[in-house]
Amino acid sequence: MGEQEQAALRLEVARLRQDHADFDAAIEAMEAMGSDRLRVQRMKKKKLAIKDRLQDLEDQIIPDISA
Repeated sequence: MGEQEQAALRLEVARLRQDHADFDAAIEAMEAMGSDRLRVQRMKKKKLAIKDRLQDLEDQIIPDISA
């Protein structure tokens, strides 16, 4: 993987980390306000999808040594 590709992946990882943090804050606010549980669950599902994508990208950047 070239330096330019790694830089692009790192930028995407940084963006996804921010998105994940934003979703976390939004979920906390929704729960504090007593929002509809279905809406909160949907937000949590989206947050989990972001986390999964983030893990995939991090695995590409730092490959498994035993592989």
